[in-house]
Amino acid sequence: MSPPSPSPRPGEARENALRQDVVVIGAGIVGLATAYALSLAAPRLRITVLEKEPGPGQHQTGRNSGVVHSGIYYRPGSLKARYALAGGAELAKFCAAHRIPYEITGKLIVATEHAELPRLHALVQRGREHGIPVRELGPAQIAEYEPQVAGLAAIHVGTTGICDFRAVARALAGLVTAPDDGGGADGGSGAGGAPRRGGSIRYGEEVVGIAREADGTVTVLTPAARLRTKVLVNCAGLHCDRIARMAGDDPGMRIVPFRGEFYELAPGRRGLVRGLVYPVPDPDFPFLGVHLTRDVHGGVHLGPNAVPALAREGYRRGTVRLRDLADTAAFPGTWRIARRHWRQEAGEIRRSLSKRAFTAEARRLLPALRPSDLRAAPAGVRAQAVLPDGTLVDDFLFAGGGPFVHVLNAPSPAATASLPIGREVARRVLEAL
Repeated sequence: MSPPSPSPRPGEARENALRQDVVVIGAGIVGLATAYALSLAAPRLRITVLEKEPGPGQHQTGRNSGVVHSGIYYRPGSLKARYALAGGAELAKFCAAHRIPYEITGKLIVATEHAELPRLHALVQRGREHGIPVRELGPAQIAEYEPQVAGLAAIHVGTTGICDFRAVARALAGLVTAPDDGGGADGGSGAGGAPRRGGSIRYGEEVVGIAREADGTVTVLTPAARLRTKVLVNCAGLHCDRIARMAGDDPGMRIVPFRGEFYELAPGRRGLVRGLVYPVPDPDFPFLGVHLTRDVHGGVHLGPNAVPALAREGYRRGTVRLRDLADTAAFPGTWRIARRHWRQEAGEIRRSLSKRAFTAEARRLLPALRPSDLRAAPAGVRAQAVLPDGTLVDDFLFAGGGPFVHVLNAPSPAATASLPIGREVARRVLEAL
């Protein structure tokens, strides 16, 4: 994201500005799900999505492991738990309706040390609280699911799946822009049976200025256009805190980027893994650890490492953006995270720099793995919201008032939960109109 141009001054919007009811910033899966939910709930709204990339789902949406999460990790009653549970089931129906690759595979969460057994049992209890089908396994039963995986005990979570989230984003983009005759897919028309007018998505349009006008509307400026809208929705992901500040709001948090680095198994070794295999998560570290995931196209990914990124879009180790680095370094929460988790992060960085160290970690689950089995795979960057005291925001986070709605924390499992998240954001927009 390049440095923004000066925001337009109040009252500066021209009469020929494109007038909209809602402008959504960001054509990731959450922004598109929001626009689609709005188009169904209020079919006559004029909706425009602004996206600085040339197509949808270019960042977190298209750079993850493709897992449709069950919700088992998340605290009962939290937004992550509620929306992942509802979103997984809903996403399966959406993918079937739009012929998007999707498979309910189930997954194993495997304990490889005795110290992990109490945490594994706690996950069993949490799964039962959520109503998720969970089966406890011993070593022989683990081998029935995954012959090459080693562990003392495991649980099988029956509702986990895999899908192509980029394809979901493309389908949502098509639904947002297509006018509806009242009988389209997924319920077609909106409230009262009125046909949807069809919104617009403007790719290659980076937001460089935002101002609230005297009449309560908002002017949004890109290098190519000026839009005037009643409500502005911030679904900018890696840049959501900057967009909030550009709008004149204090988000109370900062995005601290973590690069998730993946390997994939060489084609001849993909048979080592049949489905999805996860370690028991460490409650003192906010990331899930190295796991094994087969995708809908037949590949098998291992990872991710979670290492500090030197740019918000730092998908390569050598990518450095001085503005991003300065923002991260100047934020007190960054250093408080480092003090709190330095031991774990040192291990993550070591595995980032050494394939042998990464292999040794993965062999806790997959003893037959060799360094030569691994091929570098594209990395992702997690848009993690952090509070000034160094606390990582654990749940989805929405904020804003008046003409602004901000989505300030929507990392994993946001892709799984995207359809319910979209309805929640749409509800807030309709309240603001």
